[in-house]
Amino acid sequence: MKNIDRRKFIGKTALAGLGIAGAGAILSSCKREPDNKELGLPPILRGAPKGKKLKAALIGCGARGTGAAINFISSGPDLEIVALADTFQDQIDACRARFASFNLPIPAENCFAGFDGYKKVMAMPDLDVVLLCTPPQFRPDHFLEAVQTRKHVFMEKPVAVDPVGIRSVITSGKKAAAIGLNVVTGTQRRHQEDYIATYKKIKQGAIGTITSAKAFWNQDHVWFRLREPGWNDMEYMIRNWNNFCWLCGDHILDTHVHNIDVINWFLGKYPEKAIGYGGRARRVTGDQYDFFSIDFDYGNGVSSHSMCRQIDSCANGTGEIIMGTEGYTNCQNTIWDLNGKVVWQFEYPKDEFGNPMNQTEIPPYVQEHMHLVYAIRTGDYVNEAEQTALSTLTAIMGRTAAYTGRQITWDEIFKSDMDLGPSKMEFGPVDMVFETPIPGTPINI
Repeated sequence: MKNIDRRKFIGKTALAGLGIAGAGAILSSCKREPDNKELGLPPILRGAPKGKKLKAALIGCGARGTGAAINFISSGPDLEIVALADTFQDQIDACRARFASFNLPIPAENCFAGFDGYKKVMAMPDLDVVLLCTPPQFRPDHFLEAVQTRKHVFMEKPVAVDPVGIRSVITSGKKAAAIGLNVVTGTQRRHQEDYIATYKKIKQGAIGTITSAKAFWNQDHVWFRLREPGWNDMEYMIRNWNNFCWLCGDHILDTHVHNIDVINWFLGKYPEKAIGYGGRARRVTGDQYDFFSIDFDYGNGVSSHSMCRQIDSCANGTGEIIMGTEGYTNCQNTIWDLNGKVVWQFEYPKDEFGNPMNQTEIPPYVQEHMHLVYAIRTGDYVNEAEQTALSTLTAIMGRTAAYTGRQITWDEIFKSDMDLGPSKMEFGPVDMVFETPIPGTPINI
């Protein structure tokens, strides 16, 4: 996307026609299909509505943050990124260069590096929206500052790495609701047209009573960085943040939380307890596991097997399955009966030759920003902070079960005083020990 043309980009991604009306053959039913709002679902939009210009700042200028900023300006008219903040100046410079390459300059005087850069950005008086895309360790403090300075918020998942952070996000989310600040999070499956259409069918009873579930995110190894000369402890860990638990929460949070969130969403509840295991076999930096296998107990005999792995040359796959008394679904686009016969499928848009494209026309990464802008400009309020915090806490409960080898209950993890990371954020040596957890050894949670 180096040489992106803004008008063409917006025209292609934000103004493409969508519609749920043609979403496949309807299962036989006399009941009126409830609309999205009745089910607490976001609207499916062709583009965010017109309105006053919204000025946004990006906090966290890495690849995902820069991508989120592009998604934001692509979601509708009169949207602008006017400020940047990041721990490192080189990240800011790279982000500015990318925006400048498609004629969207960001003034240097609106860019702030360092641990306190986010505060300087949020102090800007004419700022409407902040996009919080740093490593998740920083999310609770950044979200709190955004609410205190009265900014609407998009924040990436996971929203914290420990229970202390989770409770902070929930509290800030309630403060945002009290003063009318809209909050959308990066759980894009909840904004994805095919997932939404499938969810509506399940709520209508298409698979009967839910009996079990499974969720999985298995992939090759992700990026890592070796320490370079001149990097102190703090700089090295933040530049290699995806491999330290205190910064990213381990990959059961960083990626697999998407699948865990879908199961919580479709089941309409959070698990009561978790037990499981994991281990480290191939990683070369950091303190995290390579794999997790967790059983989440949702009560009344309903469990979800949740697994994730990041090891090369293994069988891979990402998705969710929910079983019911009358059938099962992949949650995304298909429902089968108990004999494996397809009884419903989402109908994707067709290309110019009449072939299904196997994807929705507007990417969910853009659709979630459309929803935020729609909420701000229409007053149809949205706040996803608590639901994403609780799905993040579900992943933390699973991680803790694997790290300790213990059964962890929802009440125990919610009330835990676990607070990862150093007591003070500053460059230099860090007086911490980063040992890979060993199940069966004493760990205070």
